Amino acid sequence: MPSFKDRLNNSTDCMTMNIATIPSAVVTQAMAAAGSDGVIIDMEHGAIDYGTAHAMIAATQGTECAPLVRLPEIDTALAKRVLDLGAEGLVFPLVRTPQDAERAVASMRYPPNGNRGFGPFIAHSRWQTALPEYPSKIEDQLVCCLLVETRDAVDNIDAICAVPGIDLLVPALFDLSTDLGHMGQFDHPEVVEALARVEAAANAAGIPLGNAALNGDQAKGLVARGYRVIAGFDVLWLKEKAAQTQSWVAG
Repeated sequence: MPSFKDRLNNSTDCMTMNIATIPSAVVTQAMAAAGSDGVIIDMEHGAIDYGTAHAMIAATQGTECAPLVRLPEIDTALAKRVLDLGAEGLVFPLVRTPQDAERAVASMRYPPNGNRGFGPFIAHSRWQTALPEYPSKIEDQLVCCLLVETRDAVDNIDAICAVPGIDLLVPALFDLSTDLGHMGQFDHPEVVEALARVEAAANAAGIPLGNAALNGDQAKGLVARGYRVIAGFDVLWLKEKAAQTQSWVAG
């Protein structure tokens, strides 16, 4: 089975990449077993620590679900530690400049192509490879995803997309609309224009796009506009399902 990165780069597949904010290997395992193509373990906004992140990464074992981790910031030490837990990729927030994008890519690669320190003592078991072979066999399978969340990122989007090593670009509309001064107003002309700029730059550079959808119609709309990766949120699904269940017994 091709890796998640192979499918991004060498196919036109549309995939799911569900966001796990609940600190639970059980929840992650359930999403993986349900057929999710990938899961984003959220260490930026969720209540997830390193030990739980490792358990959640391990919970995808035996499935075709790729475990990625969203970091709280672009930081070489954070990136190294999470990759050494066995993550298949990283999601970097608040990328504002091409220099930020370069730092993100470099943190995922060993010298001479980056600055990741060597120590995949846990990761090599997750990948089922010998420790010395980990760099040559695994590095090129890791997924680098950047979030576009600020006015600066939109202004610099063409230069950001020109940085080699970016596998997926995600316009984060809640943050982006907030930074533009129109929180949650996704149909505001300035937000619409910013999103169009990001989409055009990504398409011109051949970088796949991802985004979140809260229902099937939203997902279909994104796919129709060329988005390849569709994300949902575990905690929002749980809350919605609990509310539906409550309605079953409401008078």
